[in-house]
Amino acid sequence: MPILNRAAEMQTEITEWRRHLHSNPELLFDVHQTAAFVEDKLKSFGCDEVVTGIGRTGVVGIIRGRDGGNGKTVGLRADMDALPISETTGKSWASKTSGKMHACGHDGHTAMLLGAAKYLAETRNFDGSVAVIFQPAEEGGGGGNEMVQDGMMERFTIEEVYGMHNLPGLAVGEFAIRSGPIMAATDVFTITIKGKGGHAAMPYQTVDPITIGAQIVSGMQLIASRNANPLESIVVSVTKFNAGNAYNVIPEEAVIAGTVRTLSPEVRAMAEQRITQIAHNSADAHNAEASVNYERGYPVTHNHSDQTEFAVSIAGDIAGPDKVDADTPPTMGGEDFSYMLEARPGSFIFIGNGDTASLHHPAYDFNDEVIPHGVSYWVRLAESALARH
Repeated sequence: MPILNRAAEMQTEITEWRRHLHSNPELLFDVHQTAAFVEDKLKSFGCDEVVTGIGRTGVVGIIRGRDGGNGKTVGLRADMDALPISETTGKSWASKTSGKMHACGHDGHTAMLLGAAKYLAETRNFDGSVAVIFQPAEEGGGGGNEMVQDGMMERFTIEEVYGMHNLPGLAVGEFAIRSGPIMAATDVFTITIKGKGGHAAMPYQTVDPITIGAQIVSGMQLIASRNANPLESIVVSVTKFNAGNAYNVIPEEAVIAGTVRTLSPEVRAMAEQRITQIAHNSADAHNAEASVNYERGYPVTHNHSDQTEFAVSIAGDIAGPDKVDADTPPTMGGEDFSYMLEARPGSFIFIGNGDTASLHHPAYDFNDEVIPHGVSYWVRLAESALARH
Protein backbone atom coordinates (compact mmCIF):
# COMPACT_ATOMS: atom_id res chain seq x y z
CA MET A 1 0.00 0.00 0.00
CA PRO A 2 1.64 3.30 -1.04
CA ILE A 3 0.82 6.72 0.41
CA LEU A 4 -2.91 7.15 0.92
CA ASN A 5 -4.53 9.36 -1.68
CA ARG A 6 -6.49 11.03 1.11
CA ALA A 7 -3.30 11.76 3.04
CA ALA A 8 -1.83 13.44 -0.04
CA GLU A 9 -5.06 15.42 -0.52
CA MET A 10 -4.92 16.63 3.09
CA GLN A 11 -1.26 17.67 2.95
CA THR A 12 -1.97 21.38 2.38
CA GLU A 13 -4.45 21.52 5.25
CA ILE A 14 -2.18 19.60 7.62
CA THR A 15 0.75 21.82 6.63
CA GLU A 16 -1.30 24.84 7.67
CA TRP A 17 -1.89 23.25 11.06
CA ARG A 18 1.79 22.43 11.39
CA ARG A 19 2.93 25.94 10.56
CA HIS A 20 0.39 27.45 12.96
CA LEU A 21 1.82 25.26 15.72
CA HIS A 22 5.35 26.14 14.67
CA SER A 23 4.60 29.86 14.95
CA ASN A 24 3.21 29.44 18.47
CA PRO A 25 5.62 27.21 20.41
CA GLU A 26 5.08 26.36 24.07
CA LEU A 27 7.38 24.64 26.56
CA LEU A 28 7.06 21.59 28.77
CA PHE A 29 3.61 21.36 30.44
CA ASP A 30 2.70 24.94 29.52
CA VAL A 31 1.14 23.87 26.22
CA HIS A 32 -2.33 25.25 26.86
CA GLN A 33 -2.79 26.88 23.44
CA THR A 34 -1.46 23.83 21.64
CA ALA A 35 -3.67 21.47 23.66
CA ALA A 36 -6.69 23.68 22.98
CA PHE A 37 -5.90 23.61 19.24
CA VAL A 38 -5.67 19.82 19.33
CA GLU A 39 -8.87 19.52 21.35
CA ASP A 40 -10.76 21.74 18.91
CA LYS A 41 -9.55 19.75 15.90
CA LEU A 42 -10.38 16.38 17.44
CA LYS A 43 -13.89 17.52 18.32
CA SER A 44 -14.40 18.90 14.82
CA PHE A 45 -13.36 15.52 13.38
CA GLY A 46 -16.11 13.81 15.35
CA CYS A 47 -13.97 11.83 17.77
CA ASP A 48 -16.15 9.86 20.18
CA GLU A 49 -14.30 11.16 23.23
CA VAL A 50 -11.88 14.03 23.67
CA VAL A 51 -10.33 14.16 27.14
CA THR A 52 -8.01 16.95 28.28
CA GLY A 53 -5.83 17.35 31.33
CA ILE A 54 -4.28 13.88 31.16
CA GLY A 55 -0.78 14.12 32.63
CA ARG A 56 -1.56 17.78 33.45
CA THR A 57 -1.98 19.13 29.90
CA GLY A 58 -2.14 16.08 27.66
CA VAL A 59 -5.04 15.35 25.31
CA VAL A 60 -6.46 11.96 24.33
CA GLY A 61 -8.99 11.42 21.55
CA ILE A 62 -10.88 8.14 21.19
CA ILE A 63 -12.13 7.00 17.78
CA ARG A 64 -14.34 3.92 17.86
CA GLY A 65 -14.44 1.54 14.92
CA ARG A 66 -17.25 -0.11 13.03
CA ASP A 67 -17.97 -2.48 15.96
CA GLY A 68 -18.60 0.43 18.31
CA GLY A 69 -15.23 0.11 19.93
CA ASN A 70 -15.79 -3.31 21.46
CA GLY A 71 -12.41 -4.69 20.37
CA LYS A 72 -8.97 -3.73 21.64
CA THR A 73 -7.59 -0.21 21.78
CA VAL A 74 -4.34 0.84 20.14
CA GLY A 75 -2.59 4.07 21.18
CA LEU A 76 -0.78 6.40 18.76
CA ARG A 77 1.32 9.09 20.41
CA ALA A 78 2.65 12.51 19.35
CA ASP A 79 4.49 15.09 21.47
CA MET A 80 3.45 18.77 21.58
CA ASP A 81 6.14 20.81 23.35
CA ALA A 82 8.87 23.02 21.91
CA LEU A 83 12.38 23.97 23.06
CA PRO A 84 13.95 27.06 24.70
CA ILE A 85 15.91 27.98 21.54
CA SER A 86 15.88 31.15 19.45
CA GLU A 87 14.91 30.34 15.87
CA THR A 88 17.06 31.37 12.90
CA THR A 89 15.13 29.84 9.98
CA GLY A 90 13.72 33.13 8.72
CA LYS A 91 10.60 31.31 7.53
CA SER A 92 7.31 33.18 7.32
CA TRP A 93 5.92 30.72 9.86
CA ALA A 94 8.87 31.09 12.26
CA SER A 95 8.30 31.31 15.98
CA LYS A 96 6.51 34.43 17.18
CA THR A 97 7.82 33.91 20.71
CA SER A 98 11.37 34.97 21.45
CA GLY A 99 13.52 32.21 22.89
CA LYS A 100 11.12 29.39 22.02
CA MET A 101 10.89 27.28 18.88
CA HIS A 102 9.87 23.89 17.56
CA ALA A 103 13.42 22.69 17.00
CA CYS A 104 12.60 18.99 17.27
CA GLY A 105 9.59 18.65 14.97
CA HIS A 106 6.92 18.11 17.58
CA ASP A 107 4.76 20.49 15.57
CA GLY A 108 5.01 18.04 12.67
CA HIS A 109 4.36 15.04 14.89
CA THR A 110 1.20 16.66 16.28
CA ALA A 111 -0.03 17.73 12.84
CA MET A 112 0.52 14.28 11.30
CA LEU A 113 -1.36 12.54 14.10
CA LEU A 114 -4.19 15.06 13.77
CA GLY A 115 -4.32 14.24 10.06
CA ALA A 116 -4.51 10.53 10.84
CA ALA A 117 -7.23 11.17 13.42
CA LYS A 118 -9.29 13.06 10.85
CA TYR A 119 -9.01 10.21 8.35
CA LEU A 120 -9.75 7.49 10.90
CA ALA A 121 -12.78 9.39 12.21
CA GLU A 122 -14.09 9.73 8.65
CA THR A 123 -13.60 6.12 7.58
CA ARG A 124 -13.65 3.97 10.77
CA ASN A 125 -12.39 1.02 8.73
CA PHE A 126 -11.38 -0.97 11.80
CA ASP A 127 -12.73 -2.78 14.85
CA GLY A 128 -12.01 -1.70 18.41
CA SER A 129 -10.73 1.81 19.13
CA VAL A 130 -7.84 4.12 18.35
CA ALA A 131 -6.53 6.38 21.10
CA VAL A 132 -4.69 9.38 19.66
CA ILE A 133 -2.36 10.64 22.40
CA PHE A 134 -0.99 14.18 22.43
CA GLN A 135 1.65 14.49 25.11
CA PRO A 136 3.21 17.52 26.80
CA ALA A 137 6.72 17.91 28.18
CA GLU A 138 8.80 15.43 26.22
CA GLU A 139 11.77 17.81 26.26
CA GLY A 140 12.92 17.06 29.78
CA GLY A 141 9.65 17.20 31.69
CA GLY A 142 8.69 13.53 31.53
CA GLY A 143 5.18 14.17 30.23
CA GLY A 144 4.97 10.59 29.01
CA ASN A 145 5.46 9.35 32.55
CA GLU A 146 2.90 11.85 33.84
CA MET A 147 0.27 10.52 31.44
CA VAL A 148 1.03 6.92 32.40
CA GLN A 149 0.92 7.74 36.11
CA ASP A 150 -2.39 9.53 35.53
CA GLY A 151 -3.87 6.16 34.57
CA MET A 152 -4.15 6.79 30.83
CA MET A 153 -3.50 3.18 29.81
CA GLU A 154 -6.12 1.79 32.16
CA ARG A 155 -8.67 4.53 31.63
CA PHE A 156 -8.74 4.03 27.87
CA THR A 157 -7.92 0.28 27.98
CA ILE A 158 -4.91 0.79 25.72
CA GLU A 159 -3.28 -2.57 24.90
CA GLU A 160 -0.50 -1.47 22.52
CA VAL A 161 1.15 1.90 21.98
CA TYR A 162 3.21 3.30 19.11
CA GLY A 163 5.36 6.40 18.67
CA MET A 164 7.11 8.15 15.77
CA HIS A 165 9.83 10.80 15.48
CA ASN A 166 11.30 12.57 12.48
CA LEU A 167 15.00 12.07 11.73
CA PRO A 168 17.10 14.60 9.78
CA GLY A 169 19.58 12.89 7.46
CA LEU A 170 17.17 10.07 6.67
CA ALA A 171 15.52 10.59 3.28
CA VAL A 172 11.87 11.60 3.07
CA GLY A 173 9.81 8.47 2.56
CA GLU A 174 12.19 6.24 4.49
CA PHE A 175 11.85 4.71 7.95
CA ALA A 176 14.30 3.38 10.55
CA ILE A 177 13.56 1.14 13.52
CA ARG A 178 14.98 -1.73 15.56
CA SER A 179 13.79 -4.24 18.10
CA GLY A 180 15.20 -3.78 21.61
CA PRO A 181 16.86 -0.58 22.81
CA ILE A 182 16.54 2.20 20.22
CA MET A 183 17.21 5.24 22.44
CA ALA A 184 19.22 5.65 25.62
CA ALA A 185 18.49 6.20 29.27
CA THR A 186 19.32 9.80 30.15
CA ASP A 187 20.83 10.51 33.57
CA VAL A 188 22.50 13.62 34.96
CA PHE A 189 25.00 14.16 37.74
CA THR A 190 26.33 17.05 39.79
CA ILE A 191 29.51 16.70 41.85
CA THR A 192 30.40 19.34 44.43
CA ILE A 193 33.99 19.35 45.69
CA LYS A 194 34.74 21.26 48.89
CA GLY A 195 38.38 22.04 49.61
CA LYS A 196 40.22 24.85 51.36
CA GLY A 197 40.66 28.13 49.56
CA GLY A 198 43.61 30.45 49.73
CA HIS A 199 46.18 32.53 47.90
CA ALA A 200 47.11 31.17 44.48
CA ALA A 201 50.79 31.98 45.24
CA MET A 202 50.71 29.60 48.24
CA PRO A 203 48.84 26.51 46.99
CA TYR A 204 50.50 24.29 49.65
CA GLN A 205 48.30 26.03 52.23
CA THR A 206 45.12 25.09 50.34
CA VAL A 207 43.13 22.04 49.29
CA ASP A 208 42.58 22.85 45.65
CA PRO A 209 39.13 21.70 44.42
CA ILE A 210 40.06 22.52 40.82
CA THR A 211 42.93 20.05 40.54
CA ILE A 212 40.84 17.44 42.36
CA GLY A 213 37.98 18.13 39.98
CA ALA A 214 40.32 17.69 37.02
CA GLN A 215 41.28 14.26 38.34
CA ILE A 216 37.61 13.35 38.74
CA VAL A 217 36.88 14.40 35.15
CA SER A 218 39.82 12.33 33.88
CA GLY A 219 38.74 9.36 35.97
CA MET A 220 35.21 9.44 34.59
CA GLN A 221 36.56 9.24 31.05
CA LEU A 222 37.87 5.77 31.91
CA ILE A 223 34.41 4.41 32.72
CA ALA A 224 33.57 3.76 29.08
CA SER A 225 37.02 2.47 28.12
CA ARG A 226 37.95 0.49 31.25
CA ASN A 227 34.77 -0.38 33.16
CA ALA A 228 32.22 -1.11 30.43
CA ASN A 229 32.27 -4.06 28.08
CA PRO A 230 33.40 -2.64 24.73
CA LEU A 231 30.34 -4.25 23.13
CA GLU A 232 28.06 -2.21 25.41
CA SER A 233 27.14 1.43 24.74
CA ILE A 234 27.78 4.20 27.25
CA VAL A 235 28.45 7.93 27.07
CA VAL A 236 29.77 9.92 30.04
CA SER A 237 30.01 13.62 29.22
CA VAL A 238 31.10 16.38 31.56
CA THR A 239 29.35 19.54 30.40
CA LYS A 240 29.96 21.96 33.28
CA PHE A 241 32.99 22.77 35.43
CA ASN A 242 32.52 25.88 37.56
CA ALA A 243 35.04 27.15 40.10
CA GLY A 244 36.56 30.43 41.25
CA ASN A 245 36.28 34.01 40.00
CA ALA A 246 39.74 35.51 40.44
CA TYR A 247 43.21 34.95 38.96
CA ASN A 248 45.00 34.89 42.30
CA VAL A 249 42.56 32.94 44.48
CA ILE A 250 42.19 29.20 44.82
CA PRO A 251 38.49 28.75 45.54
CA GLU A 252 36.86 26.74 48.31
CA GLU A 253 34.55 24.86 45.96
CA ALA A 254 34.24 23.42 42.47
CA VAL A 255 31.13 22.01 40.79
CA ILE A 256 31.16 19.48 37.96
CA ALA A 257 28.06 18.36 36.08
CA GLY A 258 27.17 16.29 33.06
CA THR A 259 25.15 13.47 31.57
CA VAL A 260 25.31 9.69 31.30
CA ARG A 261 23.67 7.75 28.44
CA THR A 262 23.28 3.97 28.53
CA LEU A 263 21.30 1.23 26.79
CA SER A 264 21.04 -1.38 29.56
CA PRO A 265 20.07 -1.33 33.25
CA GLU A 266 23.32 -3.06 34.22
CA VAL A 267 25.58 -0.50 32.55
CA ARG A 268 23.42 2.30 33.92
CA ALA A 269 23.87 1.03 37.49
CA MET A 270 27.62 0.54 36.97
CA ALA A 271 28.05 4.10 35.72
CA GLU A 272 26.26 5.57 38.73
CA GLN A 273 28.38 3.48 41.10
CA ARG A 274 31.68 4.34 39.41
CA ILE A 275 31.00 8.08 39.22
CA THR A 276 30.22 8.11 42.92
CA GLN A 277 33.35 6.09 43.77
CA ILE A 278 35.65 8.17 41.59
CA ALA A 279 34.39 11.43 43.08
CA HIS A 280 34.63 10.32 46.70
CA ASN A 281 37.95 8.52 46.36
CA SER A 282 39.61 11.39 44.50
CA ALA A 283 38.42 13.88 47.10
CA ASP A 284 39.46 11.65 50.01
CA ALA A 285 42.95 11.23 48.57
CA HIS A 286 43.47 15.00 48.81
CA ASN A 287 41.68 15.76 52.09
CA ALA A 288 38.67 17.28 50.38
CA GLU A 289 35.00 16.39 50.46
CA ALA A 290 32.83 15.44 47.52
CA SER A 291 29.07 15.13 47.32
CA VAL A 292 27.41 13.45 44.34
CA ASN A 293 23.86 14.06 43.19
CA TYR A 294 23.01 11.46 40.54
CA GLU A 295 19.55 11.75 39.03
CA ARG A 296 18.06 9.08 36.82
CA GLY A 297 16.10 10.53 33.92
CA TYR A 298 14.23 8.83 31.10
CA PRO A 299 14.67 5.05 30.92
CA VAL A 300 15.85 3.20 27.83
CA THR A 301 13.37 3.34 24.96
CA HIS A 302 12.97 -0.40 24.42
CA ASN A 303 10.98 -1.61 21.42
CA HIS A 304 9.01 -4.84 21.87
CA SER A 305 9.86 -7.47 19.28
CA ASP A 306 6.37 -8.43 18.05
CA GLN A 307 5.17 -4.85 17.75
CA THR A 308 8.41 -3.82 16.04
CA GLU A 309 8.04 -6.59 13.48
CA PHE A 310 4.51 -5.35 12.87
CA ALA A 311 5.68 -1.73 12.53
CA VAL A 312 8.35 -2.81 10.04
CA SER A 313 5.70 -4.46 7.90
CA ILE A 314 3.49 -1.35 7.98
CA ALA A 315 6.39 0.95 7.08
CA GLY A 316 7.30 -1.44 4.26
CA ASP A 317 3.74 -1.27 2.94
CA ILE A 318 3.96 2.53 2.82
CA ALA A 319 7.54 3.06 1.63
CA GLY A 320 8.57 -0.29 0.17
CA PRO A 321 10.71 -2.82 2.09
CA ASP A 322 13.94 -1.36 0.68
CA LYS A 323 13.13 2.01 2.30
CA VAL A 324 12.86 0.57 5.84
CA ASP A 325 15.99 0.02 7.94
CA ALA A 326 14.74 -2.66 10.34
CA ASP A 327 17.98 -2.82 12.34
CA THR A 328 19.05 0.80 12.63
CA PRO A 329 21.77 1.49 15.22
CA PRO A 330 20.42 2.87 18.49
CA THR A 331 20.94 6.53 19.28
CA MET A 332 22.20 7.83 22.61
CA GLY A 333 19.55 10.53 22.66
CA GLY A 334 16.65 10.09 25.07
CA GLU A 335 12.88 9.87 24.65
CA ASP A 336 10.15 9.74 27.28
CA PHE A 337 7.98 7.50 25.12
CA SER A 338 10.08 4.97 27.01
CA TYR A 339 7.64 5.23 29.93
CA MET A 340 4.74 4.25 27.70
CA LEU A 341 6.72 1.29 26.38
CA GLU A 342 7.34 0.20 29.97
CA ALA A 343 3.59 0.33 30.59
CA ARG A 344 2.43 -1.40 27.39
CA PRO A 345 3.99 -3.31 24.49
CA GLY A 346 4.68 -1.19 21.45
CA SER A 347 7.32 0.30 19.20
CA PHE A 348 8.97 3.60 18.30
CA ILE A 349 9.97 4.40 14.71
CA PHE A 350 11.97 7.13 12.96
CA ILE A 351 10.62 8.76 9.78
CA GLY A 352 12.97 10.57 7.41
CA ASN A 353 13.02 14.37 7.50
CA GLY A 354 15.45 14.69 4.60
CA ASP A 355 18.55 16.85 4.34
CA THR A 356 17.68 19.40 7.02
CA ALA A 357 19.37 20.99 10.01
CA SER A 358 19.75 18.63 12.93
CA LEU A 359 17.30 18.31 15.80
CA HIS A 360 17.63 20.97 18.52
CA HIS A 361 19.38 23.32 16.08
CA PRO A 362 18.13 26.93 15.68
CA ALA A 363 17.91 26.47 11.89
CA TYR A 364 15.86 23.27 12.08
CA ASP A 365 12.39 23.07 10.54
CA PHE A 366 10.10 20.09 10.09
CA ASN A 367 9.88 19.06 6.44
CA ASP A 368 6.25 19.28 5.33
CA GLU A 369 6.90 16.76 2.54
CA VAL A 370 7.01 14.13 5.30
CA ILE A 371 3.34 14.65 6.19
CA PRO A 372 1.66 12.21 3.73
CA HIS A 373 4.13 9.49 4.69
CA GLY A 374 3.54 9.93 8.41
CA VAL A 375 -0.23 10.12 8.11
CA SER A 376 -0.30 7.02 5.91
CA TYR A 377 1.87 5.12 8.40
CA TRP A 378 -0.45 5.96 11.30
CA VAL A 379 -3.60 5.09 9.38
CA ARG A 380 -2.28 1.83 7.99
CA LEU A 381 -0.91 0.81 11.39
CA ALA A 382 -4.20 1.50 13.19
CA GLU A 383 -6.34 -0.22 10.57
CA SER A 384 -4.08 -3.27 10.41
CA ALA A 385 -3.70 -3.60 14.18
CA LEU A 386 -7.49 -3.45 14.54
CA ALA A 387 -8.48 -5.48 11.51
CA ARG A 388 -11.41 -7.86 11.91
CA HIS A 389 -10.20 -11.37 12.76
